[in-house]
Formats: sequence, C-alpha cells, structure tokens
Amino acid sequence: MAGDKQELTGEIDYSFAGELMPAVNVTDPQGNALNLAALQGQPVLLNLWATWCAPCVVEMPMLDDLAAQEQGELRVVTVSQDMRGADVVEPFFADRNFTHLEPWLDPANDLGAAYDGGGVMPLTVLYDANGVELFRVAGGYHWDSEEALAAIEEALGS
Repeated sequence: MAGDKQELTGEIDYSFAGELMPAVNVTDPQGNALNLAALQGQPVLLNLWATWCAPCVVEMPMLDDLAAQEQGELRVVTVSQDMRGADVVEPFFADRNFTHLEPWLDPANDLGAAYDGGGVMPLTVLYDANGVELFRVAGGYHWDSEEALAAIEEALGS
C-alpha cells in the first residue's frame, strides 16, 4: 500500500506523566458505553485516531498486533474521533479484519477536548493499572519497533 510509506514522526513524551485518564464515555457502534475511568485494574494504551488521518491508518495494524502480543497484560483501546462515527468506522474495521482492536467511537470529540483539543492525531497515551499516565506519543509511531516495546515494558515495570 502506498500509505505504508507514510513517515511516522511521533516521539515518546513523558512530560504529562502522572495525569489521570479522562473520565469520558465512549461508545461502540451498537451504542454500548465504556467509561474510560472504569478501565482501572489493567494498563491501557489509549489511541485517538480518525479514518481520514494518514498516520493513524498506518499505525492501526501495528496497534492490532501489539494488542494481540500484549493480550492479558495491556488493553489497547482505539477511539475514533470521526464525526460520522460508526458510518465510517465500521467499514474501516471490516475492510482491515482487525482481530484485537475494538471500534470505540467519540463523534462529539469529548476525549480530544479532554486532551486540550487533541491537536495532533493520532494521540496515543499509556496508562498504568491505576489510570495514571506514563507517557504519550503525539503523531504516528512505529508501535512494532523495539523502541516502542521496550518503552512499554519499562513503563509498566515488566
């Protein structure tokens, strides 16, 4: 795919470490709600993305692979910021056959607002089991790289 040549320029940022996960509700395409603050008990990698965001699209398969690799140790939660919600997200997921990602939706961009307007997408934030931020990456990132895996393991103390 031509999009795979997209350069991913995001870098790990520890400057927001210690902040709590926003208590924002997201929904799945069927309308079931998930309160992000209720995810405590397991580390979470929270990814804000959109179908129209080129680096987001490039890193989604990497996040799916990471979710598979870290299953039971780390929950990867991808939340679409697409205003058209399920109308664009469901076909996107169906076309790509993700096996470990769930299509969470935030069409009102409440989550983006919780991160000061979201700014750069994708935005991916690693939280510990208590919902405390460890680090974030603004922009696309190679989640399948040795650097990424080492940073996650180090941050989670595993």
